[in-house]
Amino acid sequence: MPTLIFTPRHSEDSQTLWKAAARQGWSVERLPGWRVPEHLRALPEPVFYGEALFGPSISEQLGVILSNPPEDWLVRLPREYRLRDIRLSTLGAERASTTAAFIKPPNDKSFPAQVYTGAELPQGYDEDMPVLVSAVVRWRCEFRCFVLDRELRTYSLYSRDGELARDSGFASTAEEDAGLREFIGRVLGDSRVDLPRACVIDAGIIDGGDWACVEQNAAWGAGLYACDPDAVLEVLRYAGERLDR
Repeated sequence: MPTLIFTPRHSEDSQTLWKAAARQGWSVERLPGWRVPEHLRALPEPVFYGEALFGPSISEQLGVILSNPPEDWLVRLPREYRLRDIRLSTLGAERASTTAAFIKPPNDKSFPAQVYTGAELPQGYDEDMPVLVSAVVRWRCEFRCFVLDRELRTYSLYSRDGELARDSGFASTAEEDAGLREFIGRVLGDSRVDLPRACVIDAGIIDGGDWACVEQNAAWGAGLYACDPDAVLEVLRYAGERLDR
């Protein structure tokens, strides 16, 4: 049976997954600190869930390679699935830009993902740091999709008109659900779309009514919102691989 491993930081999502893992008969461990105890370093099937900032160091101690999206995944995604211009650049190269663009680190939250001009970009980071630079669009709604073996396992609305949809319980309409399933089905069925075995795809409706991919995320660090935790666990199980396998 797998062993689900959490960082020392408590969160609502980790508590939800803890309960789901217990129902499924998994072992569960919450690390007491940032150093992995010796007795957890040789587990036959460790499954990590936690913050992106700590994932690399903890997974290395566990002997696990975590699955992460390529930095240029959105750039290479067929335009019909992104519906906006996106390029991979560096923080330093964008400082001279006078045009507002949506700028974010590709795979972490080193600085806030938002609209910047070059002069507004944050200081104190390596100028060679890669960033994704996107045309500014307005999202009517955004969904989180947990994917395993190119199949949608569970999903949830998380944002409406740029605001976290917690007050509505992350509820979506039947029309939105049908639209999401149809769109994600096309993405997952397209051999041009490169995907790992387990991942998260965020998708939504752009102002104008068309569906597009927001980004790909690592499943092991993605928030649940109203996703089915039992289905999420199955995705997490394959979001990393032991180095000795």
